[in-house]
This record gives sequence, structure tokens and C-alpha cells, in this order.
Amino acid sequence: MRIPLIAGNWKMNTTVKEAVKLVRDMLDGLDRIEGVEKVLCPPFVFLAEIGGILKSSSIKLCAQNMHFTTKGAYTGEISPLMLKEWCEFVILGHSERRRYFGESDEIVNKKITAALENRLKPIMCVGEKLEENEAGRTEEIIGRQINQGLNNVQPTRNIVIAYEPVWAIGTGKAASGQQAAATIKFIRNTLAKLWSEDAAQDLRILYGGSVTSNNVAEFISQSEIDGALVGGASLRAEEFVNIVNQTAAIKERSLPAEQSKP
Repeated sequence: MRIPLIAGNWKMNTTVKEAVKLVRDMLDGLDRIEGVEKVLCPPFVFLAEIGGILKSSSIKLCAQNMHFTTKGAYTGEISPLMLKEWCEFVILGHSERRRYFGESDEIVNKKITAALENRLKPIMCVGEKLEENEAGRTEEIIGRQINQGLNNVQPTRNIVIAYEPVWAIGTGKAASGQQAAATIKFIRNTLAKLWSEDAAQDLRILYGGSVTSNNVAEFISQSEIDGALVGGASLRAEEFVNIVNQTAAIKERSLPAEQSKP
């Protein structure tokens, strides 16, 4: 069984005081939930502070981005060497990085390679724009992002894929569970051709894009979907804990009887 994963991407939000309060407000609730890998993605400048709070918990840290070299004359950038002390995961290829900062599939590929070399687990984001979706180009776009983003990357369980349709991010317009599952099945089939069927089945694939406690069950109940990359809802402690709780309950019910808890 693939262990479900819920990651909360705070993006460029919170002051340090707000970040500390947010994580303390959700800490006990998240820590009690079993059967789900729980990941928080605060801004770079709060990683040490939040890492200290989470040190003895079951909650893991994730950076929102990184450079593909370990050091050098790259003013303002953060290297994998700087992150690995605090983080287990790093988000790479997010549509906001692609759109606002011109990150190409080739750059994403370099970052994924660097992350793995430094024992960081990439959460690699893929997704199509609204006009691409409406033109029926979803599989073309995502197929290219997968094949180029993972070019020369060896099969590994240490990568997570997040399908985030660009038209659903921060818009309140989520895909349907069936839509998301169909695209994620295509992603898994693409991975099977790139790597192998076994490697594709081992890899966790998440949905992201306007996920809330009101709609998360629609996604998590799909067998192809292994969790969620949550944006705005992760900035509300009770809401985020609710999302993780629902995920744990749904995935536990889907286990074969011999694997379920008594």
C-alpha cells in the first residue's frame, strides 16, 4: 500500500509569530493522526523555527523551492545543502515557479536530480493551464512535464508527484474527483512507460488545487489519488487537521481487512 501524504503549502504567507501560532494550533491534532504522512511547507525563513517545534513530532518539513547547485554566486537562492539539515521534502516545479519565474522542464529536472543527490524528497508538480485543458491538451502537457522533468532520473520511491491543474490553484474551482483520478491514472501510465509498471505503482501521486475539508473526500476516495498538496486551507489549523483526519479515515476503510486496524 502507498502511504497517503498530505502537505500544506503556506506559500508566501505568515509572519514568524503567525507561523509559530499556526503550527502550535495544529500540532497536537496532527500528531495524533496515524496512517498519513503529514508535511508542512512554510517559507524558508521559518524552517529553523518551525523545525524546532516539530522536532519530537511525527510531522515533517518541506521547503517550497531550491536551487540546483549546492553553493555559489546565486544571490538570494537557497541550496539543497542548506535545506537538508531541516527538511525531508522540497516542492519543485510548482506552476507559480513556472509561470512567474520562468522555470522550464529542464530546470525542474536539474532541481530534482540535485534534491535526490542530497537526500531530499522532491514533490514534483505538474499541471495544465485552463486554455490547454479546454483545447484537450492535458495529456500532451503533462506527458511532456513528466518525461522531461524526470529525464535520466532513476526509478525511486523518494519522489512524489503532485497533479495541480493550474486553473484550479487558488481559484476555488477544483477538478472533480473523477477528473483528477483520470489524469493521475495517465500520469501513472506515463511513469510505467518511462520507468516500469512496478515503479509507477510504488510512486505516490497527489492532487492539488482548491482542496478543502469540504471536497477532500471526493479526491481521497479515488484509489489512484494518494493524498493532497493543500494551499490556502493549510493556513487554517482546524481546517488542515480536518483534511488529514478525513484522509486517514478514508484510506483506512480502503485497506484489505487483514491490514485494517482492529
